[in-house]
Amino acid sequence: MIAGIETGGTKVICGVVSEDDPQRLLSTTRIPTTTPDETTTAINAFLDEAEASSSEPVTALGVASFGPVNVDPAEDRWGWVTGTPKPGWADQDLLGRIPLASRVPTVIMADVGSAALGEATWGAGRDVDRVGYATFGTGVGVGLALGGRLLHGNGYPEMGHVIVRKHPQDDFVGSCPFHGDCLEGLASGPAVIGRWGHDASSFTDPEEQALAYEMLGSYIAQLALTAAITAGVQRFVVGGGVLKSPGLFDAVRAQLPLLSGGPGAGHAASLDAPDFLAQPALGDHSGVLGAVAAALTLER
Repeated sequence: MIAGIETGGTKVICGVVSEDDPQRLLSTTRIPTTTPDETTTAINAFLDEAEASSSEPVTALGVASFGPVNVDPAEDRWGWVTGTPKPGWADQDLLGRIPLASRVPTVIMADVGSAALGEATWGAGRDVDRVGYATFGTGVGVGLALGGRLLHGNGYPEMGHVIVRKHPQDDFVGSCPFHGDCLEGLASGPAVIGRWGHDASSFTDPEEQALAYEMLGSYIAQLALTAAITAGVQRFVVGGGVLKSPGLFDAVRAQLPLLSGGPGAGHAASLDAPDFLAQPALGDHSGVLGAVAAALTLER
């Protein structure tokens, strides 16, 4: 069996699959993210039970983590969650708390990168070669899966902090503590609440909502354009709590042809194509299945 773990700021999803049918989770569990000790104790209990109830041992492990997380096995403190703002989790040895990681080949990656790999392998991007995945929630995270391989390292990609062209009617200063009105400072969940006083699903004035969605759609579409121009992304998957607002996905799609420059504008994908922008096809399991996909590539 292959095991996958996705640790998020509020929840952890664990799963195991058979190598013969790796996109089908045989068993899963959802664990609240509390303290490192409590959370990893629950993770280990799931892994032990999965092996005890199967005739097959776990032969590889993939871990996707909120972060920043040290993903480079050549670096000191590989597998550590480093400078996260989540209370109690900064400078914690995540892999060191999971005994299975010392017994089988293991890979660790950022959670949003893992979601990109999951969607590229079995989800919304499975029919193209270069896939981007962005989540808009408490922050903005971006993962890139190019040619079936995840682009990742310590500190990159951090496309959530790109500087975008502000909408002419947007006078919000931005909520990012580092850059003010970068993409995250303008289109994350806290930015939406800071600007309008509520989340993107709670507008009562249709005209105010239309303008808000035009603004947010423009910012999110600029990120998709940046991914297409810089990495040749052919499918850009967008998710997260902000994108759960009814109608916002369509607003993003409407902005793409206004920004793309049309045919011959110098990017690999046609942003006008109806399938360039997509919603996650794997639901809440994009990250854990991405961890499985990465573990499948390990030598064992």
